[in-house]
Amino acid sequence: MVDVHNFERINEYMWRIPKDEKYGMRSDAVLFVSELLLRGLENDAITQLKNVATLPGIVGPAMAMPDVHMGYGFPIGGVAAFDDEEGVISPGGVGFDINCGVRILRTPLKKEEVIPKMKELTEVLFRNVPSGVGSEGKLRVGERELREVLVKGSEWAVENGYGVKDDLVHCENGGRMKEASYEHVSREAFKRGKPQLGTLGSGNHFLEIQYVAEVYDDVYGFEKGDVTVMIHCGSRGCGHQICTDHLKVLTNAYRKYGIELKDRQLACAPVNSPEGMNYFSAMAAAANYAWANRQIITHWVRESFSRCLGVAEDDIELVYDVAHNIAKHEYHTYQGKKRGVYVHRKGATRALPKGHPDVPPAYRKVGQPVLIPGSMGTPSFILRGGEKALELSFGSACHGSGRVMSRHEAKSKFSGARLIKELEGQGVIVRAASKAVVAEEAPDAYKDSSEVVDVVHNLGIATKVVMLKPMGVVKG
Repeated sequence: MVDVHNFERINEYMWRIPKDEKYGMRSDAVLFVSELLLRGLENDAITQLKNVATLPGIVGPAMAMPDVHMGYGFPIGGVAAFDDEEGVISPGGVGFDINCGVRILRTPLKKEEVIPKMKELTEVLFRNVPSGVGSEGKLRVGERELREVLVKGSEWAVENGYGVKDDLVHCENGGRMKEASYEHVSREAFKRGKPQLGTLGSGNHFLEIQYVAEVYDDVYGFEKGDVTVMIHCGSRGCGHQICTDHLKVLTNAYRKYGIELKDRQLACAPVNSPEGMNYFSAMAAAANYAWANRQIITHWVRESFSRCLGVAEDDIELVYDVAHNIAKHEYHTYQGKKRGVYVHRKGATRALPKGHPDVPPAYRKVGQPVLIPGSMGTPSFILRGGEKALELSFGSACHGSGRVMSRHEAKSKFSGARLIKELEGQGVIVRAASKAVVAEEAPDAYKDSSEVVDVVHNLGIATKVVMLKPMGVVKG
């Protein structure tokens, strides 16, 4: 546990670790946390944040969101921007599950209409959406089709009948990073990606039927009792392999370019180097795979609701889709100067305010939807990008609750069978591929989602719109 006396308090929800040149820090490190969350933070996560601040070309502070915890290289919940001429790009700042992200669907149903069918609905969703470790999908794509997926993302899915064009305009980047190329995607990544398109995966990935429990702001038209569906998954084995492959290259490249690292897990290369650009284009391809994956799952969710509850598929709309593990080239004003930067968001989501050109037209007058999932049995939240986001965090917010316990520790402490029974007693039906994954994802293995969300809300980074509570959970 950390000693809060080692930090400079900026305000109730911001703490600074001053730039330490002896340590090699090129900037401050800033944490967006309450005192309660700070006291529970691992020292290793703080060390990782300080290490990020030592990387060449960093612009502004290395930042930690309120759900921060230890990760690979960067802490999860870490955000950092690097100059697009003098900075670096690092797979550790994105993670292995590239574009692990969340989308939220709005149904025309009310809670009372769905509860009687909940067990049947979760069973149909479990069977209709392949999930679990190493799961393979119902969809079979060949080499040529997978190349198109890697380049076109959600567009490929919609063009092939998995959704409607309106889905694309309610998705970050329109569900596609145009910098993507499959040229530096390995044969092994292709091999792993082909059978897994349209699969949920395992671990913290889930498909959750929720209802609107509280409305704080009516900007998106939600009402109490509205039923929603949250989909949380990423780029599966394809993205993991892309990260693994390029980490090997960049582990050699940082020495080639004379970059000194505090931790080899921060392996990186100058953004404009061949190694840096090759990784970025392959990372973008993995991001596109993830968007296509969530789009295909969306189609099967619509089919499932139609089969169980007679809802027209067209009446289930995509509200928004956000990426949680990604690096993007963006333009930000820092210290009065507009500059191009590569913003690394690892376990963090964009939170753009109203009027920003990258917010889809449907939301530009009110701000980008920011989707923050809870853990099984705990609330999730929809927020909107706040006025302080660009000033404080390069337009970034938290991405979830954040773990306080390793998966191994959770499995040893909790019984999956008992949790399923307890959650059912609370009105939450859980359908999972194994009881072990339920134990790993126990609500008590995570921080309090309300405490986490209140930090960004009170800072004005992203403000609360609705609270969602679970009714049914499907896990791999």
